[in-house]
Amino acid sequence: MGASCCEGKNPELEKMARDQRKVLWIVLAINIIMFGVEAIAGIYADSVALLGDSLDMLGDALAYGVTLYVVGLGLIAKARSAMFKGWIILFSSVSVIAAATYRVFTHELPSYDVMGIIGVVALIANLTCLVLLTRFRNTDVNMASVWLCSRNDIVANVSVLCAAVLVSFTGSPWPDLAVGGALAIFFARSAFHIFSESRRSLDSESVGRTKVGSCP
Repeated sequence: MGASCCEGKNPELEKMARDQRKVLWIVLAINIIMFGVEAIAGIYADSVALLGDSLDMLGDALAYGVTLYVVGLGLIAKARSAMFKGWIILFSSVSVIAAATYRVFTHELPSYDVMGIIGVVALIANLTCLVLLTRFRNTDVNMASVWLCSRNDIVANVSVLCAAVLVSFTGSPWPDLAVGGALAIFFARSAFHIFSESRRSLDSESVGRTKVGSCP
C-alpha cells in the first residue's frame, strides 16, 4: 500500500528546513557569545542598557534553540514555540525594569566608553544575524518571531550607543536608565505582538482541522 497523503514529504520544504537549521545554528552561536560579552561588560560598566541588551541576547539564544527543535514540525508546534519566545522577551523586559529601578537609587555613573565599544560590537553581530534570517522571515510564524527578535536587537544596540553618547555629554546616569526603561517597554510590546500572532495561528489551525477532519 502506498504512503497516505498525510505522510508525503515535500523535497522543497525539507531543503528549506535544512537551510533554516544552518542559519539558526550560526545565529545561536553569535547570541551565546554576545550574551557573555555584554553581561560581563554591563556589570563592569554598571550599565543598565548593556545588561538589558545582554538579557535580550540570552533570550534570543534560548529562542533560537527552541526554533531549531521545531523546524520542520507542524504549525501548532511552531506557534507554541513562538509563544514561548514571547514569554522570554517579556521576562527580559521585567528584568531590565528591575535593574533600572535599582540603579535609580544607587545613582552610579556607567562607563560610557565601555558601553560604546561593546555597543558597536553587538550591533555588528546583530546586523549579521538579521541579514541571515531575513530570507526566512515570511516562511512561518516561528521564523517570523525569530526575525522579530533579531530586529529588536538592532533597536537595542542603537539605543545603547545613544545612551553612551548622552552619558558622556551629560555626566549623568539618567540616559542609561531611560534607554533601559525604553528597551523594556519595546520588548514587552514585541512579546504581546508575538502572543497575538501565535494565538491567531493556533486558532487558524484549529479551525482548519475541524473543517478537514482527516485526509481524503
